Amino acid sequence: MERPLTFPALGTTAVLVVTDDRALEAAHALLVKEIDAIDLACSRFRSDSEISSVNANAGRDTRVSARFIEALEVALRAARLTGGLVDPTVGSTMRVLGYDRDFDVMDRSGPPLEVSLQRIPGWQTVELDQRRSTVRVPPGVELDFGATAKALCADRAAHGIAAATGAGALVSLGGDVAMGGPAPEVGWPLLVADEHAADPSSEGDRIVVRSGGVATSGTTVRRWWRGIQEVHHLIDPSTGRPAREQWRTASVAAGSCVDANIASTAAIVLGVRAPAWLEARALPARLVSAAGEVTRVAGWPADVSVQC
Repeated sequence: MERPLTFPALGTTAVLVVTDDRALEAAHALLVKEIDAIDLACSRFRSDSEISSVNANAGRDTRVSARFIEALEVALRAARLTGGLVDPTVGSTMRVLGYDRDFDVMDRSGPPLEVSLQRIPGWQTVELDQRRSTVRVPPGVELDFGATAKALCADRAAHGIAAATGAGALVSLGGDVAMGGPAPEVGWPLLVADEHAADPSSEGDRIVVRSGGVATSGTTVRRWWRGIQEVHHLIDPSTGRPAREQWRTASVAAGSCVDANIASTAAIVLGVRAPAWLEARALPARLVSAAGEVTRVAGWPADVSVQC
């Protein structure tokens, strides 16, 4: 098995590992293709992306690609499954808060907010016509797929690599981890920490996973200031404001990276209600409080000797 291949992608870091060294070159090409496709469809930070066209054409139908429709359906499914805790109509709120370009180049100490944020319009306002391949959002509504697009890309890439090469593949995009094909004999070892780029010796949980996906959502990395107010990028749709910080990170294991990411984002928004919500859905999770206290629920393993 090759050492991990890492490279910048989607404003974060991509990591690729395959079980067969001979598959690495083809796997890398397939991953780059998936990343380019999701970026062109879903990046709010590209003027030529499909999501930018849909947002700019609010109130009118916009013809979109099959890839965009897939990403939108995933985002709408996330909203349905979570009762609106994870909602793709948070785009205008993100822009108002200042998250309007790649995080590495955005202004992290802007002027005070001079607007009154309120409950977002809601995912039910999005009109998708599958037959005509068109999407319409009402005036004032902007889409953002930040909670699901990278996870979708990771799932597609991992399974696409496995199907094309026969090798097992692990793909991580900013900590959204997907696995496809046969796992190594000992499974895929993962370090789950607050920061996806943490050093292997860093504090965190070391677990072994054989399939599915693991995702971590958190408030510690993407933070910035507006006047004297510090904000982060995980929005509570019920208020239109950054979620209260009961948990600084939420990590979830699920059958796919998309489902893990949906649940980890919902857990941040749920706050104190997250453990019960995750337990009820049998989703193994690791929650870290703002003070650094770790809560493990639904069978999340305490060490590498247990597989989830």
